[in-house]
Amino acid sequence: MGHGAPTRRTVLTAAVAAAALTASLTAGCTRQGPSDDGRAPHGSAPPDGRRSAGTGSVLAVKIDNVAAARPQTGLDSADVVYAEQVEGGLSRLMAVYATKLPEVVGPVRSARESDLELLRQFDRPTLAFSGAQRKLLPLIDGAPLRPRTPDTASGAYYRGGDKPAPHNLYLRPARLMSGAPGRSALTTGFRYGPAPSGGTVTATRTVRYPVARFTFTWSAARQRWLVSMDGTPTRTTSGARVAAATVVVQHVRVRTSAYHDVLGNPTPYTETVGTGKAEVLRDGRSYEAVWNRRTATDGTTFTAADGSPLPFATGQVWVVFAKA
Repeated sequence: MGHGAPTRRTVLTAAVAAAALTASLTAGCTRQGPSDDGRAPHGSAPPDGRRSAGTGSVLAVKIDNVAAARPQTGLDSADVVYAEQVEGGLSRLMAVYATKLPEVVGPVRSARESDLELLRQFDRPTLAFSGAQRKLLPLIDGAPLRPRTPDTASGAYYRGGDKPAPHNLYLRPARLMSGAPGRSALTTGFRYGPAPSGGTVTATRTVRYPVARFTFTWSAARQRWLVSMDGTPTRTTSGARVAAATVVVQHVRVRTSAYHDVLGNPTPYTETVGTGKAEVLRDGRSYEAVWNRRTATDGTTFTAADGSPLPFATGQVWVVFAKA
């Protein structure tokens, strides 16, 4: 123990000018509690020897999204993918699964305070994540969800050999849940249906964070928005190109939370309760919209300029939270 702390301080001090910033941007993580992002899971089975009772509620997985974590696994099977800004201006994803559970999902990373508000829309969702800042852990434990980390469900996680830690932690969903809960568990408030009239023909749309960006390009052949991140086409480890049926750019308030990463960078808090402007992209068109979520237990509705519901296209939905 005597050697660990001095070595860490020495490295951080020497890297203040350059490497520390790089480490901060690459990690994008808060200080960890017992479930550290950089620690391999131990043991071979959950403490109680049983699977978690997840059927009936969605599975939400925090997914790493820095360059070292790509390509991701299982991202194309998600029903909804949320993109949020984290420390250092980077991005992180939360993939929500209801109609299908892939064999493997990852790389899995740490949770944030604003995840708890976002997940209140679901009925006791299972949240798979690698850890969180120590002070945040009591809030997660007290939230109406099922938290599952490598410490509480070690048999569901493993370290892959394709990437360096901490970008190589993967989840086997079948070891957390007995099966996919079904579409009825997606209590997002989203409506699906035929494309509304109007809209603006749109070939591509880019959302930028300080050091990350998402680009969605319409493919008439696939009738989908092809996803690119940081200028690179997004593919999974299977080679599948990630493509969304609907893309939502949701303009929200992003404030500073009470938490920080290991280098002191403040953690952004993305407010998903309230109302504001949005853009809904579907069928090669962009529609101006207003989003509304009255309370944390409500889903989010999207309405057109005339107040009528704005339906989404059937298929995967990407929601990118953009600073209002």
